[in-house]
Amino acid sequence: MTDNTRTSYGQGAQGENETPTSTSVGAGARLRYYFDNSLSKAGYFVLYAFILLTILSAITTAFSLWVYGTPLANESDPADFANNLLARMFGILGDVPTATWADRLTSLLAWIAGTGVNAIVIGFAATAINGVVENLKAGKSAVINKNHTLILGWSNRIFPIISELAIANSNIRGASVVIFANNDRVAMEDELRSRIGSIGKLKIVTRKGDPTNPSDLTRANLGAAKSVIILDADDSGDATVVSTVLAVKAAINNPKISIVAEVDDAETAQALTAATNGQVQTVRSHDIIARVTAQASRQPGLSTVILDLLDFDGDEIYFSAIPALDGKTYGDALLGFNEASVIGILDAKGVSHLNPKPSTKIAAGSKLIAIAKDDDRVTYTGVDKSKAPVVAKRAAKPKTAEHILVIGWSSMGRSVLTELAQFLPKGSTVHIVATPKYVDRTELASLKFGGVVVSYSATTGDMAELAKAASAKRYDEVIILGYRKAISESEADSQTMLTMLQMNALFEDSTNKVHPTRMIAEILDSRKAELARVAAVDDLVISDNLAALLVAQIAENPALSPVFTDLFDADGASINMRAIENYAPLKKRVAFSQLVAAGVAKGESVIGYRIAAESRTSAAQGVILNPAKNVEFSPEAGDTLIVIGGV
Repeated sequence: MTDNTRTSYGQGAQGENETPTSTSVGAGARLRYYFDNSLSKAGYFVLYAFILLTILSAITTAFSLWVYGTPLANESDPADFANNLLARMFGILGDVPTATWADRLTSLLAWIAGTGVNAIVIGFAATAINGVVENLKAGKSAVINKNHTLILGWSNRIFPIISELAIANSNIRGASVVIFANNDRVAMEDELRSRIGSIGKLKIVTRKGDPTNPSDLTRANLGAAKSVIILDADDSGDATVVSTVLAVKAAINNPKISIVAEVDDAETAQALTAATNGQVQTVRSHDIIARVTAQASRQPGLSTVILDLLDFDGDEIYFSAIPALDGKTYGDALLGFNEASVIGILDAKGVSHLNPKPSTKIAAGSKLIAIAKDDDRVTYTGVDKSKAPVVAKRAAKPKTAEHILVIGWSSMGRSVLTELAQFLPKGSTVHIVATPKYVDRTELASLKFGGVVVSYSATTGDMAELAKAASAKRYDEVIILGYRKAISESEADSQTMLTMLQMNALFEDSTNKVHPTRMIAEILDSRKAELARVAAVDDLVISDNLAALLVAQIAENPALSPVFTDLFDADGASINMRAIENYAPLKKRVAFSQLVAAGVAKGESVIGYRIAAESRTSAAQGVILNPAKNVEFSPEAGDTLIVIGGV
């Protein structure tokens, strides 16, 4: 059977809807339309209320007559009938049958006057009650929570911080977070509800106030807090943070309360820590993000390892005293735990030493710094006698010059290149493409990074221009940075993701697959992370997440501050990804304990590995952190070992 029906796809080829045709409006709809419009005028509302009251009175009177059957005098005389009907209606409303019309009129006027007075009194009472409610909603009352985490200030990092604190305190009954910021309380709570998922048992309390005012801070029950987090919440640099630290010290002088403060300047950070005898632990978010971005560009999968160490979900860093290891060496400790990866020693004075020499003796009173799923997993199982596999010595590959394209620019760009230049071979080049109107000209002045040749070209942001710049040279890496502060975070991230898609399309040609160009992108807002991963970037650096995770970790355990400082410091014992063929033969089954033993021989602390075959689509895949020592697998070309050691 032939179907002669035709499907209409509207006006255009993209399936737009047909132009809607006008329909007739019924009397009921028209009446309701005018009624709804008239309700916006107070006079009409009063008129409608009076008409409704009259109708209800008539209905009540008629119902009374129907039930009791009382006649209304002479029903044949219309005037007499109407007078008696009105009399009966007044009776229903509470009047007496013998009342005169003058009495009724006086009663009606008295009722109107009484209603007016009542309305005025109720209005005043309602206004007073509304004022009390608004005051409560404004968050001016004092906090009674105890042992809470107090967050001073408001920024985008507050959302991942709270999410991490919820995980860290999931087993603690009555755990709470108090947010004290000079923001509208209703707006804060609305944003918290929209941007934070499940927080389990964690209770969030918000209060509006000035964190730099000591008298205001007393409302936050500062003396009963277990830790204080001070966020860098505005563009005034470190001035507000310093003022907040001073306000905290003025409000309550309790050296036992841990204070974590975000700062930008290294000298300010050092001064705050020194002036408070170490009570204030500083987090320099800008530097951490720059270092992770630089390291991620050098070593695929490294950002995933760092995020895994920083969050509370999965493996974490713990301090454990193991008396059985007193007098033994650090090398013995590396092989003494089946479900934990040792990375350093915390001596009796509280000083951390990451990846000391394997021959270092463990003194009594020291603690081991280890990575484990939980603190009860740091259990000494005896020194594993596994021997390191024998591998043939390989000649070191000569370092060749690298060529890097940077798209987008901000103050972060200079920090990233400063960090990255330390590892780039001689003859390497960096070409920067940025839109001038989004960049401070001083940021592009004197772009010199050691022996690295740096060039810059302006762009309008047109995709064709970016594609031309990217195809002008064979680049090893493309780093896409967001335009910080020049435009909104949402606009910056949208532009970054659009650039990622364009670069992916450009690099999908056959010539690029022999030596594929790696692409690293910075996303400012963690909410855009899943959208950004759709663009198939090799490594994604989520800025607000990194800083927030570090702040949350130190707030929960201040002893971790020097450990993370050492890990992120280019001069310290950093996290590195090494070619696995330098530790074990390829295609031969090997236990993880043997790889740890191979690391001991090289003076490194092995904490995991990365399977290249599982990371084809994303560098975030295939990372195995802290596997059990008895886990076995067959290494393949491209696999890497995750170690803590020198660069």
